[in-house]
Amino acid sequence: MSIYPTISDSVDNVDNYIDTGRQKIDWAASNMPILSFLREQFIREMPFQGQCIGVALHVEAKTAVLLELLAEGGAKVVVTGCNPLSTHDDVSFALDANPMISSYAAKGITDEEYYKGIEAVISHKPTLTLDDGGDLIFALHEDHEEKIKSVIGGCEETTTGVHRLKSMEAEGKLKYPVFAVNDTPMKRLFDNIHGTGESTILSIAVTTNFSWAGKTVVVAGYGYCGRGVAKKISGQNARVIITEVDPLRGLEAYMEGYEVMPMLQAAHRGDVFITTTGNCDILNKNHFELMRDGVILANAGHFDVEINIKELEKLATSERIVRDGVREYQLKDGRRINVLASGRLVNLASPLSLGHPIEIMDQSFGMQAVCMREMVVNPTYDPGVHSVPMELDAQVAEIKLRSEGIEIDYLSESQDDYLRGSEFGT
Repeated sequence: MSIYPTISDSVDNVDNYIDTGRQKIDWAASNMPILSFLREQFIREMPFQGQCIGVALHVEAKTAVLLELLAEGGAKVVVTGCNPLSTHDDVSFALDANPMISSYAAKGITDEEYYKGIEAVISHKPTLTLDDGGDLIFALHEDHEEKIKSVIGGCEETTTGVHRLKSMEAEGKLKYPVFAVNDTPMKRLFDNIHGTGESTILSIAVTTNFSWAGKTVVVAGYGYCGRGVAKKISGQNARVIITEVDPLRGLEAYMEGYEVMPMLQAAHRGDVFITTTGNCDILNKNHFELMRDGVILANAGHFDVEINIKELEKLATSERIVRDGVREYQLKDGRRINVLASGRLVNLASPLSLGHPIEIMDQSFGMQAVCMREMVVNPTYDPGVHSVPMELDAQVAEIKLRSEGIEIDYLSESQDDYLRGSEFGT
């Protein structure tokens, strides 16, 4: 049993919080047909009976639907946030009211409190892990190696987290199997492109109350998230500049019709800068010194390292909150640089952010759910990072199509033979 207090232990009367959180969860659940379909299977099969699932995710309504699904499948679920600013407290209270779920997630916490939440989850001795960014898995390996023996496996849903895990694997430090859910087509083609694109531009718009039309927007990185952001912003009649370090992605962006240039060239042209790289120091002192007065800086990567806030603070003569979620830094020459969400994940950490659309997360969390089940029912995976079996991707896609009333063709026997054979030629 954990010695750490859950979020419900922090206040005397939690009923109001639970009620509002419950409303949010129920609304999300009613619009997540994939998880609804899986719920019927999980209740019937109880694949997680006897399992404890440790979770570090963005705790909001859509996440809650996934966690309650896992609990209905027999699991004891223990959850904390994966970002100090992305938790919806009322949702966390509602989750903690479930007898099968313990929630340690809270919004606006310090770094110390954040890592205490990770420790709280680990104290329950999870047998499965569900991660966004890899902090839970990393803490298990770094500080609680004795608990790893009981872990069957896990899932990681972000680009940043998968990079961390592959580094651990290369160093021989990853001691149990983890599915790279982020790398599946069902995640990359929908969550990363459409989800990140839509939620990022919406969060920036509602935080600033600015229009995209006519703006010059610099998007750093043209991976799946970057191309989603660029696609959605260009659809709002903005001019888009792409910066890249990968020649193939740079060429791809150019062939899609975007301007492509180094950040030092883009720095003096942009009205809005959005980082999507998963790397550090994408915007730094050299760029701040060139930027226009009043520019907006936002980060859509997992960790708050893409915008070098410390260097900006050193350049600034003053700083102040000018709008909820917007901090203005004034430089010696009077120019103002505005940073959204303290440089953290703008589509989840801004005050009015709601994360990805419900339909998108239904697909992503559907993948998480079937991957968790696969780890339990087929415990044959060796320690390391594993690609998700393609049949699981296809399974979730088929459920989604069916829920939309869409039918597709299937291969005939002769077509299947043709594709499998080598004897056919001209």
